[in-house]
Amino acid sequence: MRKRSPWQPRLADGTANAAERLMQAMSEDIFEGRLTSGDRLPAHRDLAWKLGIGVGTVTKAYAMLGRQGLTRSVKGRGTFVATRAARSGPRIDLSINTPPAMIGERLLARTLTTIAHKIDAAHLNLYAPLAGHEEHRRLLSRWLETFSLVVDPRQVIPTAGAQQAISLAFDFACGRDGVILTERLTYPGAIALARHRGYRLRGIELDEEGMMPDALAATLDEEASVPYRAVYVTPTLHNPTTTTMGRARRQTIVEICRRRNAVIIEDGVYATDIDPGLLPLAALSPEHVVHVASLSKTLGPGLRIGALTLPPGMEERAEAFLRALPIGPSPLSMSVMEDWLVNGVVASVRQAIGIETRRRTALAASLLGQETCHVHPAALHAWLPMSRSKAEQFALTASALGVMVTAPDSVAVDPDDQATGIRLCLGGPSPDDLKRALVVLADLIVSSKAISSLSAVRTPQR
Repeated sequence: MRKRSPWQPRLADGTANAAERLMQAMSEDIFEGRLTSGDRLPAHRDLAWKLGIGVGTVTKAYAMLGRQGLTRSVKGRGTFVATRAARSGPRIDLSINTPPAMIGERLLARTLTTIAHKIDAAHLNLYAPLAGHEEHRRLLSRWLETFSLVVDPRQVIPTAGAQQAISLAFDFACGRDGVILTERLTYPGAIALARHRGYRLRGIELDEEGMMPDALAATLDEEASVPYRAVYVTPTLHNPTTTTMGRARRQTIVEICRRRNAVIIEDGVYATDIDPGLLPLAALSPEHVVHVASLSKTLGPGLRIGALTLPPGMEERAEAFLRALPIGPSPLSMSVMEDWLVNGVVASVRQAIGIETRRRTALAASLLGQETCHVHPAALHAWLPMSRSKAEQFALTASALGVMVTAPDSVAVDPDDQATGIRLCLGGPSPDDLKRALVVLADLIVSSKAISSLSAVRTPQR
């Protein structure tokens, strides 16, 4: 007598067809341990009768599970949870956006020896000024010039990374009574910060150049009665879609915000030398733009150095917020940065990261397919546009196969947005691990046909 299946039949919630909902329900129970390796699945006819669906629907769902490697069929015996549904060993993490590791131990040891004779002990013995040490502000000002942003050092506030800079920018540009407008798909850290702090967010539609001007203007007009309106935007290598605004689009966005007296918070952490003519928004309209930059994506995340550049006259208001929560970077990290700027290390590491990034994006495009995978040679991430249901299933299946990807709901401003996708962060893993992960994902894309029609998602077409 055959052993009965331990699975309790159900269909997952959602608007997908019955086969997809059945497949999702089963895969969820496999991933969450309610079904384990070797467990029998119900017979097709029995399951169809219990759920009130057609036998063909059950067959289709089982076929999708089999293509994803979650089940196996044994002739004459039935369908079972596959032993290879879970990957042994550590998972390969493609969910965190970091640059490829280019800082070696020898370089770090040499740097620490050098700065030991130069560092000012007062920086460790005394509290820093609210807006940071003057020499650190000058240092960051020099660094920003390499990204075509020339500012007075007094307008620069050193921070312990970009996230702190964004937090401070949200505080004094928007406040509790304001609203933040941003791309409807945007940096997960900004969304998480806004939700944690209780800021009101509104998403703006995207096209192949990023934030759409008409949609931005219309939404700003709808919010005309709100006292503080801030526009958080990533014009260069947008996270997660990789789009980059052209010169005309940048100027249009700036003009729309200027006419409506809305402060722009420009996330410039991915700004590179991809086109010297693409000036930062802060260079186009210094009086209306707060600019965020970070060494985390330029050199290495461990440095934790960010720079918040303020419009002229906003320094005192920012210092009022800094009295409640000082956010300066470590003096040791600033000393490392100073030494690397002087000795040309910053430029050489940036060049090495650029070369390796181009190699990784080319690998992603070749394995995943350029029609499916949106990449830019200078971007640290790739984008797979999908419907929400397909993206959620893709992320679950990838995790079961040993590859972590960015949760699709984490990049969406509107929790109910049905046009989202999967962000793949390419910089963190070793080259071998990255290739293994991309091969797994490429097989998953082919076998499950998880990528939605690109025409249904208004994200870049490359």
